[in-house]
Amino acid sequence: MTKAAGPEAVRKRVRAFALGLPGAVEEFPWGESVIKVNKKVFVFLGVDDGSHPPGVTVKLKDPEAHAHALTSPGAEPAGYGLGKAGWVRIPLDEQGAPAAELLCDWAEESYRVIAPKKLIAELDGG
Repeated sequence: MTKAAGPEAVRKRVRAFALGLPGAVEEFPWGESVIKVNKKVFVFLGVDDGSHPPGVTVKLKDPEAHAHALTSPGAEPAGYGLGKAGWVRIPLDEQGAPAAELLCDWAEESYRVIAPKKLIAELDGG
């Protein structure tokens, strides 16, 4: 039986996946890692210096994905009023935290909400 990847490994996988999406770039406003497309954030990765618990924050407009994300252990609507817009913070250090694959699906969903149609077409092989 394989051990589930630790929070840092999961965070790295999500970061690498998000940066692989068309037009995605990483920036560090407020000292936190964010992945943007078209100057708009689609994934918050927070800090990786151990000062805050590891987590991923994504924007999920699809009601099923949003509801599913909120069932993750410790997950909550994002702070600063972002939760009202569909942003969900998912902790990575909780027992039963989502697998990297699911988090990557959610990162892609968040990307599709934010990215211009041209880049989504590129992602879909158009």
